Amino acid sequence: MGRRIEAAVLRAVDAPYAIEPLDLADPGPGELIVRIAGAGMCHTDLLGRAPGDLVAKPVVLGHEGSGVVEAVGPGVALAPGTPVVLSFDSCGDCANCRASRPGNCASMAALNMFSAPPDGLPRATDATGTAINNRWFGQSSFATHALTTIRNTVPVPADVPLELLGPLGCGMQTGAGSVLVSLGVGAGDSIAVFGTGAVGLAAVMAARIAGATTIIGVDTNQARLDLARELGATHVLHGGEEDVPGRIRAITGPEGVQYALDTTAVPEVVTAAVASLRTTGVCGLVGIGTAELRLDPTLLLMGRTLRGIIEGDVVPHLFIPRMVDLWRQDRFPFDRLIETYPLAAIDQAEADTRSGKVVKPVLLPPAP
Repeated sequence: MGRRIEAAVLRAVDAPYAIEPLDLADPGPGELIVRIAGAGMCHTDLLGRAPGDLVAKPVVLGHEGSGVVEAVGPGVALAPGTPVVLSFDSCGDCANCRASRPGNCASMAALNMFSAPPDGLPRATDATGTAINNRWFGQSSFATHALTTIRNTVPVPADVPLELLGPLGCGMQTGAGSVLVSLGVGAGDSIAVFGTGAVGLAAVMAARIAGATTIIGVDTNQARLDLARELGATHVLHGGEEDVPGRIRAITGPEGVQYALDTTAVPEVVTAAVASLRTTGVCGLVGIGTAELRLDPTLLLMGRTLRGIIEGDVVPHLFIPRMVDLWRQDRFPFDRLIETYPLAAIDQAEADTRSGKVVKPVLLPPAP
């Protein structure tokens, strides 16, 4: 039977978004329809504008949704009315999924980055009957409704500001999970976070939760460095100045930091992050970039490690409720990073994301 929804459709790399009516299919086995309360805009969503049409058009983007379950397909135990946060999709069957590493799912790209239904069957169509790709990260939440799977739909308590929780499904869990789960930062440790956008600031807050005693934020945006100070950074450095690794060693002593986290994917910044490590240190990479990274192999001698991290290496069904609990304890105030926009103002939200005017835009669809 399906239902009529509204969605922000991107039809070309250089086109504005268009708010359009779409017909959305009913949920199939293992699927749900979620009425969206809010959807964060992440830098990954900007890949829709990448040259070369990396993301197939026309498409509905958005992968930090939150809302209420409205309908379920066969085999789904969640009841309609359940508040949920939407995260990335995974198959649940590959070796990495079975090892509680869904971010390293063998089908990660196919289920998340291609935006088209894995079986090739259209699940959303416009007024002319043209298929619209609506499985971006298993949700496509820049809309009034999203078609999701049980694998990427996480129940949350009913007494929290649901419209603000969407960023917990990607950006916040990537930053916090990288620190608390992937790197395993602990009490008394030192960490430098390169890039203090939403992911980096979530990492700073998580490092404070972990008990790190030296937390260094590095960025070229002074307002974000000031915010990093407020959220737990013990030191901040302007990345446009010379010899960032040397200035980090001036803070930590000659050894450098035990951990570094790069959120920028800028090769020169990654090099500086690795050079800031002590000889047994670990640098995590979470940024998505296209520039080639060339690293002096001598930087990895004596035990330094460079590792890629996807979605903080977390299990969303476990980690998202943990972040909610930390927010309730006023230890993870991610809501301080959020500015809300109506869904119809999505082009302005995108512009403000690119300019750095806002840290984390959240789009609010029209009320039912």
